[in-house]
Amino acid sequence: MSFDFEPEESDLFRIEDAPFADTFTRENRYRFSGQELKITQTFSANLGVAAPVWEAVSILCQYFEERKFDFTGKRVLELGAGTGIVGIMVALLGGDVTITDLPHALKQIQLNVSSNMPADCLNFPRVKALAWGKDHHDFPSDYDLVLGADIVYLQDTYPALLRTLEHLCGEGTVVYLSSKMRQEHGAVTFYEEQLPRYLDARLVHRDDCEDISIFRGTKKTHASFREAKER
Repeated sequence: MSFDFEPEESDLFRIEDAPFADTFTRENRYRFSGQELKITQTFSANLGVAAPVWEAVSILCQYFEERKFDFTGKRVLELGAGTGIVGIMVALLGGDVTITDLPHALKQIQLNVSSNMPADCLNFPRVKALAWGKDHHDFPSDYDLVLGADIVYLQDTYPALLRTLEHLCGEGTVVYLSSKMRQEHGAVTFYEEQLPRYLDARLVHRDDCEDISIFRGTKKTHASFREAKER
């Protein structure tokens, strides 16, 4: 795995006519699992935290690379995709991918999908809006994998995220969530107390330097789900 966080001068420029004076784009190249990705990040008040490639995103991609994940034919949904880098990598590795985020982030994702996927690709990722707790019923409940990187950071969104995960996960679904463990945002409480009510989840990777953890979860059996609800 390799990535370059220092853009060429031509990759970093102001958009003179943009509605925000500090709006600019940056292009970086990343390499995961033998795939070189060109990712554009549009920094603006509109996109906010959806613009960057966060450390938890890179670490999740690296995790899949190191374990040589085979995504061929897997039905995959990415939540809160931001730039779409995780879903794009999975699609290039053979996954049948749906990349989701709020409507304001879709243009950036679509740009990155178009920049990285061959035009004749048979498994071109779908890019769709998904507002947690509202739109999840527009999606099926039988994905093989549900992925999320650095989407656990606003406590007010946790109930909606959990309802969405509960809907998306079928009996065979595996969830991977990569998170910066921000104490001030209740990330530890989310993983230790809230997520276990919905998924059988366990820590599978820990990066102490970045304070980032990756959790793997599966849908609870009826018995374990009932027991967790009663706690």
